[in-house]
Amino acid sequence: MRAWPSPEIPSLPVTGPQVVLHDTASGSRVTTDPGGTARLYVCGITPYDATHMGHAATYVAFDLLNRAWRSAGHDVTYVQNVTDVDDPLLERAAKVKVDWTALAERETELFRQDMTALRVLPPDHYVGAVESIPLAVELIEQLQAQGAVYQVETDLYFSVTADPDFGAASNLDRDAMLRIFPDRGGDPDRPGKRDPLDCVVWRGERPGEPSWPSPFGPGRPGWHVECAAIARHHLGGAFDVQGGGSDLVFPHHEMCAGHAQVVEPGTPFARVYSHGGMVGYDGEKMSKSRGNLVFVSALRNSDVDPMAIRLTLLRHHYRDDWEWTDTELWRSVDDLATWRKALSLGAGAPAAPVVEEVLAALADDLDAPRAVAAVDRWAAATLGSGGLADTSDPQAAAALLPALDAALGLTV
Repeated sequence: MRAWPSPEIPSLPVTGPQVVLHDTASGSRVTTDPGGTARLYVCGITPYDATHMGHAATYVAFDLLNRAWRSAGHDVTYVQNVTDVDDPLLERAAKVKVDWTALAERETELFRQDMTALRVLPPDHYVGAVESIPLAVELIEQLQAQGAVYQVETDLYFSVTADPDFGAASNLDRDAMLRIFPDRGGDPDRPGKRDPLDCVVWRGERPGEPSWPSPFGPGRPGWHVECAAIARHHLGGAFDVQGGGSDLVFPHHEMCAGHAQVVEPGTPFARVYSHGGMVGYDGEKMSKSRGNLVFVSALRNSDVDPMAIRLTLLRHHYRDDWEWTDTELWRSVDDLATWRKALSLGAGAPAAPVVEEVLAALADDLDAPRAVAAVDRWAAATLGSGGLADTSDPQAAAALLPALDAALGLTV
């Protein structure tokens, strides 16, 4: 599957600090230590509707990580999946009476356009679930060889007790998992399961659903095993960061880790698990089931500057839960105008400390609000309260513009 075009990233004359991230598994801050190439996996969309601000917040957040690693001097291998066959997609296609493959491709293409507009760096490997079915089948066979898979009717289940570290990735106890599991795709009460938390790795063929041949009979892989297989194939074991929204902590990322760690004992699936907060609207988490969505494409089609959308996202720390408002968006439109006015002067307040602060902030658990505040202060100092302030850096704009692009992904 193809990704979207990559924007050019300006090279900076300074090197950023090593990146520190909050790790969900340990509950503490961890200095990422990629050595050479940093390896990142971020779970992608299920393409049955347009990109909303919750999606955008996640992908902009991990775009900041990609950029911060590059600023620190690392090459990056970035992998993202597309769950282009799954129950929500099939249900939506049936409801609107369109072919599920056509719906998946249409919404994936819209996602590409949204990510291009928001200047999100594309993954090096953008992998669909359908095209990765052979990888998932191979991983299921490896799990079978370890005695970690059993059959219930025509389905295959992963036995969570096969991974002695099960629970470590999410940092949740069993009671918490049991509360969460039914609301996030789990089936704890299915007869025949050995443990309520066991998850499907192969879903046997159902009438009216797509299926593929396999050694286990016709069917399709479960969601968790797809991501685990894609990540292991393209990144290997113990890759640097597994990223996604906080709603993926359990069961998705925990199950992915369990699959990988059973077939490669002693090797963690990922070194760090990093999760973004949820974006709300009208007092509720933004979600397709609630219908309280603000779409990136709708704003773009209303002539809203995509950089104002991105700046609105950057004003919130990636791990925070927050609520989208039109007021914030229009503030971002005005703030961009202010920044552009200050940068158009060429000269301005000293830029070197601002560049240093931006890079330091992003290396500090992707603290984009702190980075944006530093630019706000620079613009205010450059313009002054009553017009144009005295300037002391004749090359301020020339120094600051590349840093805003390279580090924050903003073209102003």
